[in-house]
Order: sequence, then structure tokens, then C-alpha cells
Amino acid sequence: MTDTPEQNAIIKRLPIIVIGTVAVLGAYFLRDYLTFDALAENRESLIEFRDANYLLTVLVFIAIYTVAVAFSLPGALILTLTGGFLFSTFPGFLFNVTGATIGATAIFLAARWGFGEKLGAKLEGSDGIVKKIKDGIDENQWSMLFLIRLVPAVPFFLANLIPAFLEVPLRRFVISTFVGIIPGSLVYTSVGAGLGEVFAAGETPNLGIIFEPHILFPIIGLCVLAVLPIIIKTVRGKKGL
Repeated sequence: MTDTPEQNAIIKRLPIIVIGTVAVLGAYFLRDYLTFDALAENRESLIEFRDANYLLTVLVFIAIYTVAVAFSLPGALILTLTGGFLFSTFPGFLFNVTGATIGATAIFLAARWGFGEKLGAKLEGSDGIVKKIKDGIDENQWSMLFLIRLVPAVPFFLANLIPAFLEVPLRRFVISTFVGIIPGSLVYTSVGAGLGEVFAAGETPNLGIIFEPHILFPIIGLCVLAVLPIIIKTVRGKKGL
């Protein structure tokens, strides 16, 4: 007995439906666990476990980070701080970036499998301004992918979903994700690496550090570099160069 088109559509969308359901449940049930206070209360136990089982701690940490990102669970920032707290800035930021990239790839594949191909085909077959926008993104995918990763204002889950709907190749998505989130990850991992002193002083970390001039301006510079190829291509097109 063959599956009907409706059944096939449901099967294809099942992964993204599961992700959405878990995201909603996680936001409700885990909101009190993945917090700065929870990290502060359990810091000594975490350090003891890390010292006794370093490799296992690394693997479990990356797995937890992957699941948190894949299911859009709350606490990704706290996990990034935890990576710095447990493993220092280096190699902590590598573990953070690895977990985030794997999780982002999972939700990207789920979204593309469930909706991306159909939506991409509709955009490709459209006319007028919609088609022009899609063609413009297709011509500048690398720049756009890096840009949405570098700009702090773009929510991480949106940066995972948008490429899935625009038929971005998997390899390009993975590379741009891994490289594009390194600057922000470095900043917050370094904050996490200094949490020992913060805990000792009974204070809270400055999570707005990424918006301070000495951090924000270099990231803006990277954004400008990312968008520069688009500007050059646009200028050349207008001048007929």
C-alpha cells in the first residue's frame, strides 16, 4: 500500500513539528534549569566531574549544546558561558561552536526536508520582485550567510531556518555557520572563562559586553566585509562593468 501525498507531506514535516513541540515544552519546563543561578549553584560539582572525567565531560557538553540548539531550547547563552567556565576560552569556544553548528545543521535539515524544497520551488517559479530577491540572495549566498551570523540582532533560530527555505547547499551552510559564529562565541566564552572570579565576588557577568565599542566595532567591521561583495557587484552591475 503506497503512501498518499498527504501522508508523505506529514512524514516530511514530522521532524520540524517535533522540534517545534519540544521547543515549546522546553521553554516552559527548562526555564529554571538553564540559568546563571543554576550554574552558580552547581559550579563545584561541575568542576569536580570535569576534573575526574575530562573527555566524557567534553562529549556530554557538546551533546547537550547540540540538543539545545537543535530543539531551540532556552539557555544557549548560559551553555556558552558554561563552556568557557569549564574549559577556558580555548578550547572552550571550539566546543561551543561545534555543538552550535551540529545543532543548527540538524534544524536546517529538518526545515529543508519538510518545507524548503517546496517553498524554494515556489519562489523560483514566481515573478516580479519576489523572484528578484531570491536571485539576489542566490548570487550572494556566502556574503548573506556570514552576515546573518555576524549581526547580533538576527535570532539564531531564524539564521538556521532562512537558508533552509532558500535552497542553500548543506556544505555552504555548515561552513558559514561554524566560521560566522566564532566572533560572538569567543566573546561570551571568554566571559565564561572569568566566571570563577565573578562567583567569588558574588556578582553577575556583563552579558551586554558584546555591545561595548571595543567588541561591537570589530564585529561591525566583519559585517561590512561580509556585505562588501554585494555592494561591489551591485555597483558594477549599474555601471555595466
